[in-house]
Amino acid sequence: MNDTTPQEPLPLGRCLAAMVTPFRHDGTLDTEGAQKLSAHLADSGCDGLVLSGTTGESPTTTDTEKEQLIRSVVEAVGGRVKVIAGVGTSDTAHTATLARAAERAGADGLLVVTPYYSRPQQEGVRRHLSAVADAVSLPVMLYDIPHRTGTRLSAETLRTLAEHPRIIAVKDVSYELAAVARTIAETGLHYYCGADELNLPLLAIGAVGVVSTVANVAPRQTLAVLDAHARGANTEALRLHQRLLPLVQTMMDEAPGTVTAKALLTDAGLPAGPVRPPLVEAGQGLLDRLRTALQDAGSSR
Repeated sequence: MNDTTPQEPLPLGRCLAAMVTPFRHDGTLDTEGAQKLSAHLADSGCDGLVLSGTTGESPTTTDTEKEQLIRSVVEAVGGRVKVIAGVGTSDTAHTATLARAAERAGADGLLVVTPYYSRPQQEGVRRHLSAVADAVSLPVMLYDIPHRTGTRLSAETLRTLAEHPRIIAVKDVSYELAAVARTIAETGLHYYCGADELNLPLLAIGAVGVVSTVANVAPRQTLAVLDAHARGANTEALRLHQRLLPLVQTMMDEAPGTVTAKALLTDAGLPAGPVRPPLVEAGQGLLDRLRTALQDAGSSR
């Protein structure tokens, strides 16, 4: 169990962007672009970056690309922000291999999603996540996103995993606020909201931060909600959160967040590049709606 409070420095940061993975026009990894984008996000208030997560197109990047991405970002912003590497796969041995490679590449922590598609029993999930944490000396953030993986992290599994000395956090996209509130109270795990529309509600029940797709394009506005909540300015926090909701809805409901974040970043002249198939680019109509939503939220360009 981890006893660090939100008022103390957090080992994995507080306002984390689920960073897109920039590609060149030919579809290859753009390491220089990743360095430029990571520096921009750090300068804009993010104190953590999550690489190779859902928004980072981890299913379509190679192991070598994942390691190159970590090394590039660590070179650019290491020491300024926490660099968290997504290493989750549906194969325990492969995930442990990626975890060790991320540690060698300089990552500050790991994001490990529950095994997907195979839908293992809870004991299999527990063994998988424990084995990955055993393979490294880095702090681990679990990733609970059952609508993608098909498997929910049960309360009992979370209580057990919380006893592991390196499992300290959860990125939550379960949409189960009551269950999350109980787990936070029972385990002391650091909870991070992974669904931007629930950032403020999850903070209100004990989350310590966010892992945000929207922070790719609105980092200052995302941080402002956290700051207002932290200083007890509840009315202001609610106003800022509600101001962001139309952007969240446009980014997350009309296409995958990777697609919309890359469209807005490219529109702002920041490195992003194309998405990899099977994702497809945002059309002009969607881009126009995204521009309007970002402007209404208060552009951070």
